[in-house]
Amino acid sequence: MSNHTIVIPVEDLATATAFYTTAFGVEPHTETPYYVGFNLDGQEIGINPNGDKDQMAGPVVYWSTDDLAAKVAEVEAAGGTVVRPVTQVGGGTSLALMADPAGNQVGFITQG
Repeated sequence: MSNHTIVIPVEDLATATAFYTTAFGVEPHTETPYYVGFNLDGQEIGINPNGDKDQMAGPVVYWSTDDLAAKVAEVEAAGGTVVRPVTQVGGGTSLALMADPAGNQVGFITQG
C-alpha cells in the first residue's frame, strides 16, 4: 500500500469515473457517491465529487499519518493553514486539508 493517496476533485462523478477507468486502464476498486478509488500498481488515486465543498483547489496528495491531530498541529506550527479541519469521512478514515504559506494544498489522512 502507498503511503499517500492522490485525490482529484471532479464535478460529474459518473463521467469522471468513465474517463479515469479508460485513462488508467483499470476498474475502480471502490465506488461510492462520495469517492471512487483506483489502485494503479499500489498507488491509490481517488476522485471526489465534493471537492469544491471540501475546499480543494485542485488535485491533492494526502500523506498517511498515525496521529492526524498531532500532524495538523505540527504543520500549523511550521506556517501551514487549516483549510479543512480533521474530518471523519467514512470507513474509519479521517483526513485534514492544509495549505502551505504560498497557498498550495497538502492533505493528511489516517485510515482506521
